[in-house]
Parts: sequence; structure tokens; C-alpha cells
Amino acid sequence: MLKKILPLVFLLIGSGVGVGAGMALRPAPEVVENETTEAEQPAATVPHGPENPAPEMDYVKLNNQFVVPIVKDRVVVALIVLALSLEVPLGSKEAVFRREPKLRDSFLQVLFDHANIGGFDGAFTEANNLDMLRGALREVGQKEMGVEIIKDVLILEIARQDY
Repeated sequence: MLKKILPLVFLLIGSGVGVGAGMALRPAPEVVENETTEAEQPAATVPHGPENPAPEMDYVKLNNQFVVPIVKDRVVVALIVLALSLEVPLGSKEAVFRREPKLRDSFLQVLFDHANIGGFDGAFTEANNLDMLRGALREVGQKEMGVEIIKDVLILEIARQDY
């Protein structure tokens, strides 16, 4: 029993230390001002291409990884570790960092639900499985921050550790 709990304890302690270090060493967010005026921006119905480039986006890497336990018969049999980034319009990073605790809570609930329905079993890195997870994460992110802020959720890393 101790052999199964000890790695989980070490992971939680290491994650806690990593969270503390990340928060202590995080640089001040950069404030980027958008220099284009509304008149210079293309109409939303025109497709993007060489003549009409897509609006510039920024990417916000969430500070810490997400750790999701996989439970079978009341026993943790595996851990999923994910790193996420959010696609946002330029100048929206600070707003995301202010709401990060709420976003993390909502994302964790989606990840726990995904784990409970077996989303991390078998070929969990298959494109359809990841698209479904990404869509659910995007949906709750947009619910928390608005569709004008959260454009997409990117899964930067994903790993499964079986016990």
C-alpha cells in the first residue's frame, strides 16, 4: 500500500514546491498595446489570407501543470499530467492571469470529468479524444472569460504514469 501512495505524495509535494517557485519567480506580465485602429481592421466575414491576415494572437501558458488521478475501484491507478496554454487576443494576458485560479478550477473539473468517463484510457492521445477534451476546455474557458478573450485551448504536454 505504501508503494502506491508514496509516489503520489512525492508528486504532490513536488507540485507544491513547483507552484511556489513558479509564483515567486514569475516575471511581471508585459503590457502590449494594440496600435491598429478599428477602421484598419478587416471585416469579420472576410476569410483570412495573404490580403487579409488573421488578427494577431497571444499565447498564455498557464503557470503550473494539471495533475489528474485515474481512479479504478477506489484506488489511484495512474496520473495524467497536462500543460495547457490559452490563445487570446493581444493585450489580454493580464486579464487571464487575474482570473487564472478560477480558470484552473474550471479546467480541473473538466479534466476530472474526462477521466471519470474513461477519456484517459486506451489511446487517449488519439486526435478525436484530444479534440473532444480541447473543446470542453475551450467551452468552460469561454464561459469564465468570454468568447472574445479565450479563442482556443492548446494542450502543450500530456503524459500518463501508471502505477
